[in-house]
Amino acid sequence: MTAAPALSVVTMLYRSEPYVRDFYRRMAAAAAQVTPSFEIVFVDDGSPDAAAALVHEILAHDPRVQLVELSRNFGHHYAALAGLQHARGARAFIIDVDLEEQPEWLPAFAAEMDATGADVVFGQSVARRGTIFQRWAGAAFWALFNRLSETKVPPNPCTVRLMSRRYLEALFALPDRNLFLAGTYAWTGFRQIARPVEKLVRPTRSSYSLTRRLDLFVEALASFTSYPLKLIFVVGLVIAAAGFMAGLTLTVTKILYPDTIAMGWPSVMVSIWFVGGLIIAFLGVIGIYLAKVFTETKGRPVYIVREVHRRES
Repeated sequence: MTAAPALSVVTMLYRSEPYVRDFYRRMAAAAAQVTPSFEIVFVDDGSPDAAAALVHEILAHDPRVQLVELSRNFGHHYAALAGLQHARGARAFIIDVDLEEQPEWLPAFAAEMDATGADVVFGQSVARRGTIFQRWAGAAFWALFNRLSETKVPPNPCTVRLMSRRYLEALFALPDRNLFLAGTYAWTGFRQIARPVEKLVRPTRSSYSLTRRLDLFVEALASFTSYPLKLIFVVGLVIAAAGFMAGLTLTVTKILYPDTIAMGWPSVMVSIWFVGGLIIAFLGVIGIYLAKVFTETKGRPVYIVREVHRRES
């Protein structure tokens, strides 16, 4: 077994075939500027194209490369965790393979970590991409999340970040199976420094659809705040108080003015639909939290490794 390298670079593969060769060339050159002792860990997250085959070709002539092959597609966050847990370096640099985040940022990240003594230097996008609606939705996502959650996450964080070994060990100690990485990164603590970056915009369509983004938002809130449950309790009290006051008002009115005409059928139906809708929504929120508890108690691994491909130098 070779000695642990000074630096591990981690990236994830999913429909990444067009980028693998260029990423490897540029990433290896950037890592060599930081230290001659490094490794590049590719994680095959069930990619349906030939991305993994290209990594095998690279691995055949470069022992600094390893391929972690997952048994199926588990998702970006879980693939990232798999790569970090297989990284052996004193520092780990995680970055997307599609080259929207530049491998050449690594030396600057390392220099800032050395100068400040920080445990994490992470990229923070200076401007959101996409349509006006997508930019607005992204800003609203982070504003609402930070408003409701006790764990504050700097808005617009990127995948790219450089982390120390002690920070990684603390991150791995968290048992969460419902994983929202941006929140988990922030919750772990230590000294973290944001570095403004400008990602390259590609014309390809993002794999994060509106439905996927909404799902991520729900997962993020349910993982890092119990505020929705508290809100249900408060709203329930308000509705109960309003109902009591309305009933009291109608009773007093009927006593004082016996000939007053009752509100009738429409008011009854509106009340039933309103309260029924709230009950269904509240049960849905409670169900989300119960589902997360169910997932955690099952104790299944968050990913399964099919095989690790590595050459010893």
